[in-house]
Amino acid sequence: MTSSFVLAPAALSELGTRPFGVYVHVPFCATRCGYCDFNTYTAGELGTAASPASWFDGLRRELDLAVTTLGDPPPADTVFVGGGTPSLLGADGLARVLDAVRDTFGLASDVEVTTESNPESTSPEFFAGLREAGYTRVSLGMQSAAPHVLRVLDRVHTPGRPTQAAAEARAAGFEHVNLDLIYGTPGERTADLRASVEAVLEAGVDHVSAYALIVEEGTALARRVRKGEIPAPDDDVLAADYELIDSMLTDAGLRWYEVSNWAASPDARCRHNLGYWRGGDWWGAGPGAHSHVGGVRWWNVKHPARYAAVLADGKLPVAGQEELTDSERYLERVMLELRLAEGLPLDVLDDDGLREAKRAVEDGLLDRDAAARGHAVLTDRGRLLADAVVRRLVT
Repeated sequence: MTSSFVLAPAALSELGTRPFGVYVHVPFCATRCGYCDFNTYTAGELGTAASPASWFDGLRRELDLAVTTLGDPPPADTVFVGGGTPSLLGADGLARVLDAVRDTFGLASDVEVTTESNPESTSPEFFAGLREAGYTRVSLGMQSAAPHVLRVLDRVHTPGRPTQAAAEARAAGFEHVNLDLIYGTPGERTADLRASVEAVLEAGVDHVSAYALIVEEGTALARRVRKGEIPAPDDDVLAADYELIDSMLTDAGLRWYEVSNWAASPDARCRHNLGYWRGGDWWGAGPGAHSHVGGVRWWNVKHPARYAAVLADGKLPVAGQEELTDSERYLERVMLELRLAEGLPLDVLDDDGLREAKRAVEDGLLDRDAAARGHAVLTDRGRLLADAVVRRLVT
């Protein structure tokens, strides 16, 4: 597509009435993890075709075109820099990224600004630089504290580094620090997972994300599973692992607010991700980034070299778009809001959905008291079967 990409007035009419975020995708990684299917590239894969400098030039151009496309966008309520490995840009590079968003969209007075970071490419000086630049939140990839589990995932950090990095971030003045866990890795024992959660709690972070390992097609992990080198994750093990994580985090005072996320307080919740789950609007900048405004979704070309080249020609790097139908927007609202601890208002459901919601209450999948108050809220058992509950409510 070209710079002729436009959003219809209907899509823009309510811009600013919902949360508005900016997502920036940094596509660079030092190495490729075996389980990852994100749009990322190592230096060896890119060669001379693209670089952080050409990516940043493209980013500045895209943000300028974004403001023109949106007309009069609101200042960003949230900014999230993800990847890839944003910390490879260093504190100075990430400061330039935030400055670019500030110079184009502007930032709300209470803006939440998050960056993902690989613990191995951080330091006390790095975190101090982020704080000075205006970042308010850091998300660190930990995955596991067990060396043999990290080897299966092809993670390169040393087991103790993520919690050390979390301590450095807190010492630099970050109130909000997240650690990511992955559970269900072949070879991970219950004792390994328990030790990983204990390490997270000892780090004193106020937010934890925990995701079941998914074997994505096209990854090195999928090839190993297909060859029989390692077994696929077991559903029963995944369920038991989730229950263990939830129990340990809850006992420590972190409450779930989304099926895969726990926070120590409402202020510790990731507002940017809540914007996704609550149907907000956002502009996704960078190679392969996705955007959504007023029921229209679009996505950028994936390769960093192509991304930079299209923008150098004065065009938006849009690879495709779709306008969600009413039924698709209904499905997405049920699917996303049901994952939240606050649940889904029952009056959103159609007659068939309401009947299924009543049955789900009887089956112990939706909370009875919450349903009496007009909300569909997953029970502990319902969280384990969230996807199945969604299917029941929308079919």
